[in-house]
Amino acid sequence: MGGEQGPGTVVEVAYALAWDLEARAPWRPLSVKAARERDVAGLPYVVTYRIPGQEVPLEVRLVSWRDHYVGLWAYDDQGRRTDELDLRLLDDPTRLLSRRTRKWRYSGPEMAEFDDACSRSEMELFPNGKGSVSHEPEGAGGGRLVTPPRADTRRWQGRPDFDDWPVVAARRRGLPEPVTLRAAEVTSTTPDDSSGAPATCWRPPRPAQPGPLDAFFRPGTRLSDGYHLEMTVVEPRQTGTLSVPSGLLAVSGPDDLHGEGPAITVPVPPGTHVLEEGLVQAVYDCEWSKGRTTRTATTAVRLRVGETPAETWEMGLGRDDDPRLLVEDEVFGFNTDGATGCFADAGAWASLQELFERHLVRGEPGAGEDISDSMYLLRTRDGASGGELVAFATTGDGTYPVWVGRCADGEVAEVVVLVDGMPTVLDPDGADEVEAQVTA
Repeated sequence: MGGEQGPGTVVEVAYALAWDLEARAPWRPLSVKAARERDVAGLPYVVTYRIPGQEVPLEVRLVSWRDHYVGLWAYDDQGRRTDELDLRLLDDPTRLLSRRTRKWRYSGPEMAEFDDACSRSEMELFPNGKGSVSHEPEGAGGGRLVTPPRADTRRWQGRPDFDDWPVVAARRRGLPEPVTLRAAEVTSTTPDDSSGAPATCWRPPRPAQPGPLDAFFRPGTRLSDGYHLEMTVVEPRQTGTLSVPSGLLAVSGPDDLHGEGPAITVPVPPGTHVLEEGLVQAVYDCEWSKGRTTRTATTAVRLRVGETPAETWEMGLGRDDDPRLLVEDEVFGFNTDGATGCFADAGAWASLQELFERHLVRGEPGAGEDISDSMYLLRTRDGASGGELVAFATTGDGTYPVWVGRCADGEVAEVVVLVDGMPTVLDPDGADEVEAQVTA
């Protein structure tokens, strides 16, 4: 980095442990040497670029090689974010995938950041050649056009060295060239620890987390889904068993008839395993009766392997699922267009799925059996292997994550699917009071 010289644009560059998105300010400045050391170690740090004398940055970049992530925010003169670039480091250490690009275009200086009426666009790209481009010219309340990316779209870019990152916002703003970087003065000494960063600080994207899944099967736990103010978990309901003689459990949408096999498979001990439903009683105001009433609903289904509870949870992954590609709160899972999922023996998948279609769609006698008074709908059984499929209802179409729970020795203890989103587990204090109201 050199000083100001000749015509062009001078940009001050500075480093810090984190960037406070709300305050638009660096948190705990770093020297160039300290930032370089973090880069080599793969630890997160941020780089800020400013025109000297201006409070609002041109752009801010967050680098965290341990998270396979580089992110960039570009700002306008009003301090609003206008562009986001999400880059991912995958298997080739010399190049980065342009995972997602988002743009916001404001109608005037008075429009708030990310205003619903703001024109916006987004491009998502994947290493397998897939992707999408969406445009919302009238903002979130207007129409949305989604198309595939152009064939000549650049998916990959070279991974720059520590000192060689371009100032993207300078090019997009059309600032006079050449752009000369000048090191900003470091005003404080920073401990090598970002664990105490404010909650408003930018961090690498995190996939959706499982949360306290055991709570959905623990009687007395209080939940809220944003609609029912009071939901209390009651005793789980056992709904039969599932035979998995192959030792490979399939969790999938049985209505996916493309012949590609189940979405997710999980090795389990060969044998018969218990199927359960997590139940809640919900209190709500009944307009018809002019009073309060309760109903029982299913929040989750699970296959339980033995009696040992899970101590850790992980997201079940399919054949081509790469968690390094997930954006904030995103999941992998099975897809359904018929609001249906299933647990099944993967070793007999083709036969069991065919029986499912013959029973549910064609209504053939003997192809399967219905299950009554349960979120579980029906069962099919492969006569040759003894493997079974048990289908369950979800509350809608879409993608449903599969959560695999493991006990202390790493063995699978249970497999859970939430059939109606992720309710919030409330403060356990007062659970007895709520339960008494529900059961009164």
